[in-house]
Amino acid sequence: MAAGATARLVVALVALLTFEIALVGLDAAFPPDLARAERSSPVVLDRNGAWLRALPVEQGRWRIRADLSRTDPVFVRRLVALEDGRFYLHPGVDLASAVRATASAALRGQITSGASTLTMQTARLLTPHRRTLAAKLVEMARALQLQARLSKPEVLALYLTLAPYGGNLEGVRAASLAYFGHEPASLTNGEQALLIALPQSPEARRPDRHAGRAKSARSWVLGRMARAALIDAESAAEADHEPLPVRRPFPSLAWHAAGALARAAPARTASVETNIDADLQRRLERLASAAARQGPGTQAAIVVAEIRSRAVRASVGSAGLDAAGGWLDMTRALRSPGSALKPFIYGLAMDDGLLAADTALDDSPRRFVDYQPENFDRLFHGRVTMREALVHSLNVPAVETLDRLGAQAFEARLTGAGARLVRPNARFKEAGLALALGGVGISLRDLAMLYAALGDDGLAKPLAWTQAEAARNLTAPGRRLMAPTSARAILDILREGPPPAGRAPPALTRKAPIAFKTGTSYGFRDAVAVGVAGGYVIAVWTGRADGGARPDLTARDAALPLLFDVADQIGAAASAPRPIAPRAAPGGLRRLDQGSGPRLIFPPNGATIQADGFGPASRGFALAAGGSGLSWYVDGAPVPQDPVSGQAIWRPAAPGFYRISVIDADGRGAEARVRVKGG
Repeated sequence: MAAGATARLVVALVALLTFEIALVGLDAAFPPDLARAERSSPVVLDRNGAWLRALPVEQGRWRIRADLSRTDPVFVRRLVALEDGRFYLHPGVDLASAVRATASAALRGQITSGASTLTMQTARLLTPHRRTLAAKLVEMARALQLQARLSKPEVLALYLTLAPYGGNLEGVRAASLAYFGHEPASLTNGEQALLIALPQSPEARRPDRHAGRAKSARSWVLGRMARAALIDAESAAEADHEPLPVRRPFPSLAWHAAGALARAAPARTASVETNIDADLQRRLERLASAAARQGPGTQAAIVVAEIRSRAVRASVGSAGLDAAGGWLDMTRALRSPGSALKPFIYGLAMDDGLLAADTALDDSPRRFVDYQPENFDRLFHGRVTMREALVHSLNVPAVETLDRLGAQAFEARLTGAGARLVRPNARFKEAGLALALGGVGISLRDLAMLYAALGDDGLAKPLAWTQAEAARNLTAPGRRLMAPTSARAILDILREGPPPAGRAPPALTRKAPIAFKTGTSYGFRDAVAVGVAGGYVIAVWTGRADGGARPDLTARDAALPLLFDVADQIGAAASAPRPIAPRAAPGGLRRLDQGSGPRLIFPPNGATIQADGFGPASRGFALAAGGSGLSWYVDGAPVPQDPVSGQAIWRPAAPGFYRISVIDADGRGAEARVRVKGG
């Protein structure tokens, strides 16, 4: 007997083990399909928890991921108590309820009570199907699978993500915002009752279409809550008189940035907590819309970030979705910065010991190999200080400084700080001097990042879009773009720029000036203005999204007023300027070209030039060089100056080879050997 009993026990254990292995195998081979839950959208929230934007899913459905930490816990407790009282006890299927429902149906000849648990309902929502006995068995198996994979809170969150609430609303957050205008973090008794009633018959009970049925269903749930001692009778009666809601449109603030953050959120993320200030964002979107009236097809973009943590407080990607190009996020677009990179040329040159704020530079016609820059107004100012060159955005001094600094080195240092620079034909050509005047593509976001480094003593850090990123930035070491002394000196100079037309000077308003720089790209295609105001960096752009030209609209006219308007909206006082140092560069830095003598512009050394004629009656050549107090010589003979233009005009006597020399007021010289050919 003992041997037989042992044998039967072994057989039973083997059978049980085989059954369990088969179940595990079936579970692995046919896992529950969670794709529908994954095709849901997180909610992008502002810094105070206000809803910015969520994304619709297939067929325009608003399937918003539930966030139990932002859902009224009283509502959750009442939902569980009414829908699945033993939710926290069963493994996904409540066998006691199933037996009771089956017995009741057998005795009465019809179904009088259901046995679906919240987990089973979730399984049905994941893969909708007709309600048959076979489907119910599959549903039970799927519920067991779900409960084996997910915790009870995760199952609840999944149910509250998929539950239908009428029309294209799925999920308690979508329903709460659409019907009540707020997150389900705090719900009235009437709101809770309606949200519990709707998923059972979402279309028939929609409050915006079937108010009577919705009210009856809410009353029925309130009655159940009272009978279950979840609410007292007086509170239930009061809740029954709450007005029924109407459907509201969803918020859509920071449309571009919030949409990108929602799409990039990790799987099952319910809420993306950003640093954006919804109130500021709303005001700046109105400003951008007004700025777009500058001309046909004009768009505008704005980025505002707090310098300390680089937290982005506002990001306006366009002036509106109804305007041309409005769907494009122009804060991310690669556009020419015009002269907006000049402060970094001078700052890095200060770092390298090439110049100081009051080093003398030469603003006169000059050719740099095959590149000959001109100032915007096509006028030249002679000897100027670096301070004056930056304030007045002179081109030749910036190009000369970049030539000394090295265009490739400059590009590498900005790239090393985290900026993305895109040049035409970058695969085939090295960086050139056109970088100084906007010959590169850069986004408004990266411009804001670079100027934020100026405001943070030369330390570059990425912009922080989420609260977690901002917290990391507070402790991150960052990347050194330039020395603190150089960054402060550049900001001091940028504060000297005159405000836009119609703005009173800071001395009259008793406001500390904003440190800013503008940039206008070739053909007036892009107008940018970037500034540091108090603890914030502001970057604005106006232009056409298609890159079209806007004749005569400079950044000073089209972008700078918008920057000052944004600074007013921020409400932060501009940072006070540092004490002005004596305006005298150190002896070794009084001139950028110190010790190098005059610079020949025309004719360049080794050139072959063609003359229309020869002798005193010929048209001749106007000789040009950078420097002051210049005297010209050809083969040792002085070249006379033209009495009208004051230029040295050389009229060669015959074709041949010549040696041209120029000597400045300090006795320094330069020469070129050229060949002259006849016409």
